[in-house]
Amino acid sequence: MELVAARLARSTATRDRPPRVRRLPCTLLLSVLLIGCAGSAAPTPRSVAVPVAPDQQHPALSPVALPRDDAPHRALTEWWYFTGHLTAGDRPFGFEFVIFQSERRDAPRLYASHFAITDMRTGTFAYAERTALRPHGGDPETLDLAVDTWTLNGGDGRFRIRARMEAHALDVDLVATRPPILHGGTGIISFGPAGDSYYYSYTRLAATGVLAMAEGDLPVSGLVWMDHQWGDFISAGGGWDWFALHLDGGLDATFSRVFDEKGDTTLRYGSLLDDLGRTTHLSAERFRIDSLATWTSPHSGATYPARWRVSVPEEGLDLTIEPVLADQELDTRASTGVTYWEGAVLARGSRWGAPISGQGYVELNGYATTLVGDKRGGAR
Repeated sequence: MELVAARLARSTATRDRPPRVRRLPCTLLLSVLLIGCAGSAAPTPRSVAVPVAPDQQHPALSPVALPRDDAPHRALTEWWYFTGHLTAGDRPFGFEFVIFQSERRDAPRLYASHFAITDMRTGTFAYAERTALRPHGGDPETLDLAVDTWTLNGGDGRFRIRARMEAHALDVDLVATRPPILHGGTGIISFGPAGDSYYYSYTRLAATGVLAMAEGDLPVSGLVWMDHQWGDFISAGGGWDWFALHLDGGLDATFSRVFDEKGDTTLRYGSLLDDLGRTTHLSAERFRIDSLATWTSPHSGATYPARWRVSVPEEGLDLTIEPVLADQELDTRASTGVTYWEGAVLARGSRWGAPISGQGYVELNGYATTLVGDKRGGAR
């Protein structure tokens, strides 16, 4: 087992990024959590990674059981991902908070965490990252994790997040307002020969808490989306586009597209959840995502899709989605070895001919890595 940044004098590394008006030089503290172990990589963002099958064979997966499965698992890769829109009075914010867990053979579990705030009034974006060789939480049979001073605990549709970086600190309580989505209908997504993965989401968590900033403590409230995925797969090559939206009338929507190192789509799926808790699972042929514009990062040089049209003809849904801020790119090579775009977005369009609007988050991963050809910006 090798740590990329040679040997660390301590087991926890921290990395803060202030708003884009003042970038810090990239000091490599831990560029990838693990290498070696037959090519195993660190956990990387989001639930639709292009997987590589592990060396060993595993028995068939048992059904998802909640709240038991909110807690950590003995799996190669696992993450708890939260994104949402908050308001302090009439001032809007977006936030991302995630904890990744990585386990490789007989090595100790390793952890990374990302925290980001989008301030829509000032047009600024700030983020930070943390890593640790072990969590500092409590009972391993419950969801009680801490990476450095950042904490996540709870379960059964109730969670609490606490995280602090240079200019922002968030302490927020989350309560589910509807049942979770078990993606694919069973909570298991098949990656074909590479194996299967558990995946479920709490799509509409009501948030209340405090966002601390230089001007003081701001009471905030809003809606948050939570993804939890785990399994014996390892991310390798390619990338993905992921959309999660809260729309008028209580409609929640998610769409995912996975592409390989050539930019060819290898997997597409989605889900709609209405205000009565009814879920519609969408196979690839039932929806379409078209990229309408691009944005090139002045930091990484990567070019990302920057505006989209999403249509689900059988559900009468036609949306245009735009970022609230172009620059919501995170350089997290010090913790997870990747640079990716994850940002707050707004949606407008129609449902069965009637106007509909909403808000959400989009993640774009794999664009800061050179791909063969240019198949990432067109119809999907």
